Amino acid sequence: MQKFTKLTAVAAPMDASNIDTDQIIPKQFLLAVDRKGFGKHLFHNWRYLDEAETMPNPDFVLNKPCYQNAKFIVARNNFGNGSSREHAPWALLDFGIRAIIASSFADIFSNNSLGNGLLLVRLSEEEIEEIMQALNDQPGMEISVNLEDCAVTVGAKHYSFTLDPFRRHCILEGLDAISLTLEHEEAIAQYEARRPTWMKKGILS
Repeated sequence: MQKFTKLTAVAAPMDASNIDTDQIIPKQFLLAVDRKGFGKHLFHNWRYLDEAETMPNPDFVLNKPCYQNAKFIVARNNFGNGSSREHAPWALLDFGIRAIIASSFADIFSNNSLGNGLLLVRLSEEEIEEIMQALNDQPGMEISVNLEDCAVTVGAKHYSFTLDPFRRHCILEGLDAISLTLEHEEAIAQYEARRPTWMKKGILS
């Protein structure tokens, strides 16, 4: 899992509420279990005018030249609602998105995202409105997200956010579930060494 400490990059405004996981990554692309390759299908129904993905929709925000290298998405409330597919944060990360800034997130999407290193920044609706206005006034604007200080900087404005300390630690250090387990590799090895031989071989062996 890639670490996130602080980043200054372009933020794309997606001025909508209830952006669900089927919009993020439609069901027809859920055939693989590998985390790579989903980015090309991100927001498929909005990004393309055809099923073959050969005709980009020029009106979709992420297709506009000034947002080609966007690393942040700013949206309204209830981002990531819908089905529990973990492919949604996979697609966002594979596309290059490192953080979503919104006023609220669906619970399962939130757990999946933070567990995969996609930072979710929750701000008030009033703060989101201010940021959205700033981004619309200056397309392609860069903002800064600092997880060390739990702060977002947009122009001269600074916004503070909170994140569960455990989740914050994991994202700062780039620790997924496997990495967390491997931090205790020595203790696990010592435990295994103490187990009776018959347990190591397995009951059915």
